[in-house]
Amino acid sequence: MSSPPPRIALTSGEPAGVGPELCLGLSRHALDCELVCLADRELLADRAKRLQILLRLVDYRAGSHSAHAPGQLVVEHHPLAVPSLPGVLDKRNSRYVLSLIDRAIDGALAGEFDAIVTAPVHKGVINDAGIPFSGHTEYLAERTRAPLPVMLLATSDLRVALATTHLPLKDVSAAITTESLCQVLTILDQDLRKWWGIPAPRIAVCGLNPHAGEGGHLGDEEIRVIRPAIERMRERGLHLAGPMPADTAFVPAKLAECDAVLAMYHDQGLPVIKHAGFDRAVNVTLGLPVLRTSVDHGTALDLAGTGRADVSSLLAAIRLALQIIPNRR
Repeated sequence: MSSPPPRIALTSGEPAGVGPELCLGLSRHALDCELVCLADRELLADRAKRLQILLRLVDYRAGSHSAHAPGQLVVEHHPLAVPSLPGVLDKRNSRYVLSLIDRAIDGALAGEFDAIVTAPVHKGVINDAGIPFSGHTEYLAERTRAPLPVMLLATSDLRVALATTHLPLKDVSAAITTESLCQVLTILDQDLRKWWGIPAPRIAVCGLNPHAGEGGHLGDEEIRVIRPAIERMRERGLHLAGPMPADTAFVPAKLAECDAVLAMYHDQGLPVIKHAGFDRAVNVTLGLPVLRTSVDHGTALDLAGTGRADVSSLLAAIRLALQIIPNRR
């Protein structure tokens, strides 16, 4: 008897953004999994009508096991607080957005879902609702009690991880310590081995400052913090290069020599990978007890309801999850 296909929870994200229509766009594709979209059913039906997407919305039943098929979308209904219009944020729906993530996490921790794939949320409107929220990565870590999440964006030929995530630039230096870098490098090395099957990952570690500090003349974090972390982790068997100037680490010849790059802050690494493959990049959260992948873009309020949103990154997120699931089971 063959085993059932993997079951993936798909959170539909900010209702005023492109998330709902990206979920609907998946009805045009065959996928080797059971896909469960967590969303307001009426929101999906309304957005499908606006965009003239013909599909059947099927109620989710936990005992069912059927692969996702073109022409339909399996939905677990979660009601909006108030009706939502494309492109128009409403903070009253912020708890709805978080409830979708909570449901996906609870299901994944219980073994109901093999992975979580998330459509984008809008951090600003959630904070406007009086809810402290710095991003999916941090929220998932808090809800799963993971001590340290690591954000990694991946295409088929480039992986960029972050030593820090959603911080003001002025706070980055203080947030980077030798101990925190050792923890991030440990998680990155372990998950590259376990999830991607790379037996001895080669990791390029960026410096924080221009020219990696120029020997201390442009900043000393490389000398005080980053190099000691690299040396400590090399002693533990990790294959590390650096600290490298970021403008050197991302040169094609250097990228060919590594399996991943560790950037020190959000906008040091993410612009590169988004330029390299905006419609193919996937956001993966390492260091969690559950598998979570996501699109590499935001809510795109200006595109919501226009039919011009590109489903490619969401498809890539699902397909990467399907590649990783067998290695996690």
